Amino acid sequence: MIVVATEDFEVYHGVVTDLRDRGVAFTTIEPGDDWPEGTAVVVTAVGEDVDAPEGVTAVDADPDRPRRAVEEAIAAIRGQTGRTIVGIDPGERPGIAVLHGEMVVAAFQVPAAEAADVVHREVEDAVDPVVRIGDGARLVGSRIVDDIEGVPVELVDETGTTPYLGSGARGMGDVLAAVNIAHLAGEEISSRDIEPTTGELQRIKDRSREASETNRAIDEALARRVAEGDLTVEEALAEHRGDAETGDEPDGPDPTER
Repeated sequence: MIVVATEDFEVYHGVVTDLRDRGVAFTTIEPGDDWPEGTAVVVTAVGEDVDAPEGVTAVDADPDRPRRAVEEAIAAIRGQTGRTIVGIDPGERPGIAVLHGEMVVAAFQVPAAEAADVVHREVEDAVDPVVRIGDGARLVGSRIVDDIEGVPVELVDETGTTPYLGSGARGMGDVLAAVNIAHLAGEEISSRDIEPTTGELQRIKDRSREASETNRAIDEALARRVAEGDLTVEEALAEHRGDAETGDEPDGPDPTER
């Protein structure tokens, strides 16, 4: 059983709320009260002096990070140990799964530009974490890899990691793929140098045409800068409009434009 024993209201409120949201059985006591029978894990606030029974796992909770303490307590109650692994299914809105040992403790789907921030936040206090990212969506994936700092990154063959989605599971594919990617060891990398293909550049130009109010696509030079992560499509369109207004737009149609 998980026991919450703290006089810190912020810790108490944060930990109890998270435990209830997850449907985890727990009880609470005042520090100094008798320990309930079956106590296996005790959660207290950082700095509190609580004399836990012998053999009981003590978890210190930071009032700003109650979820991290709850994850540690749940892992302890299940007898799980192991490193923190972050799996990423890359894309414009990558799926991200955070595992502690074999258990998924958090999942996200955010814009690609925010993926590295999520990773850094989730591994901040972890011991020996690793990030595993699928090898698909090469251009976006390479930018995510370049944005991740201070954490080992492994490139994983993501073939077959996206599961069949039955009725009612629409929209879950990227996150479930990220869970599968997290379970696969890959090749450690520090960056991905990707030369965008003609097809990838064309897709970026097509996206810019769809986003343009005048139904005009950006040129290949700007598309390449988008592919390399120097510009967003919106920034490239703004620069393209500026060139047109100053007369710097290339003469003639773009030979790669359809």
